[in-house]
Amino acid sequence: MKLLIKLFFLSFFFTSSLFSQTTYFPTESSWELKDPKDFKIDVAKLNEAIKFANENEYSGSKDLRIAILDGFKKEPFHEITGPTKKRGGPTGIILKDGYIIAQWGDPERVDMTFSVTKSFLSTTALLALEKGLIDNFDDPVNKYVWDGTFEGKHNAEITWEHLLQQNSDWSGELWGGFDWADRPPSEGDLDDWKNRKLNKPGTVFEYNDVRVNLLAYSLLQVWRKPLPQVLKEKIMDPIGASSTWRWFGSDNAWVDLDGLKMQSVTGGGHSGGGMFINTLDLAKFGLLFENNGKWNNTQLLSTETIKEAVQPSIPNSNYGYMWWLNKPGDRNWKGLSEEIFYAAGFGGNFIVIDQAKNLVIVTRWLEPSQIETFMNKVYNAL
Repeated sequence: MKLLIKLFFLSFFFTSSLFSQTTYFPTESSWELKDPKDFKIDVAKLNEAIKFANENEYSGSKDLRIAILDGFKKEPFHEITGPTKKRGGPTGIILKDGYIIAQWGDPERVDMTFSVTKSFLSTTALLALEKGLIDNFDDPVNKYVWDGTFEGKHNAEITWEHLLQQNSDWSGELWGGFDWADRPPSEGDLDDWKNRKLNKPGTVFEYNDVRVNLLAYSLLQVWRKPLPQVLKEKIMDPIGASSTWRWFGSDNAWVDLDGLKMQSVTGGGHSGGGMFINTLDLAKFGLLFENNGKWNNTQLLSTETIKEAVQPSIPNSNYGYMWWLNKPGDRNWKGLSEEIFYAAGFGGNFIVIDQAKNLVIVTRWLEPSQIETFMNKVYNAL
């Protein structure tokens, strides 16, 4: 009887160990590849998804100056004020349990990543909260930034959460850009847009890069050092990212802080700038969030903070703290888990995270309208 009990527990331990989910973490210089078959993934179907990504390349110009000016030509006064770079072709990586199970294109090529930058920006806000530089995201920002940027009855009500969720409706000018001139309504003219009725902060979602760059400026005031330096020290170096990524701002976005001249970065490449980064580094960043902020045995971001970052905002169920959410709403990928969250940028740049399946998918320069089809093809292979 004792022997049977012993065998039972040995069997239970072996079975539990066999099916327990563990995550592999790459080093700066090496990343282990595994055959998709090791995870019972249909290789033929996975290759079909990759073929689809290669055949559905972003239709905009590879000269991203042209693509930017064409993509935002309806905006009054829009111009390129930061660095740009000609892009490469379709590229991507798929991770399962941290291992690379598929890759295509040139994963080491550094490219612009546009609004994927916003998820890096929000990460510096999460770090500021955890460090105690910000007491609470419900605090009004003018408690921390008192130089007049948030003056007036309306702007004074804006909190950090409003900026992170893009529902602040901040009104003003930053680095020569007017909030009302960024992605204006399809109807009306300059006078209508300038004299519009302001929405109460927290009630209306509006994708607006001037206000995103305002968040970057506000965080610079809190950190008192450049955000790329914060990101490098706290996140990118610990996860073994390469030394090739760069985070730029507009050419005129320089401020004097504590006797030092610092650049306030942008949250995207709307007018140039933002994150210039390779696909491998994007995948490592995604893996950190997929593993709830833990890298190997070091907790770089708390699980609770990440959970807060991917909660739906009241005016937009598909948006958290600058992460897109696959919740029911206007931006839901049909047939896929509602727990998926992702970073998305102009030109078809995506970091998709599925914590339940221990999965990270990075795809770049995919025609944006084809992302739902691509994702379903990947999941059909699982």
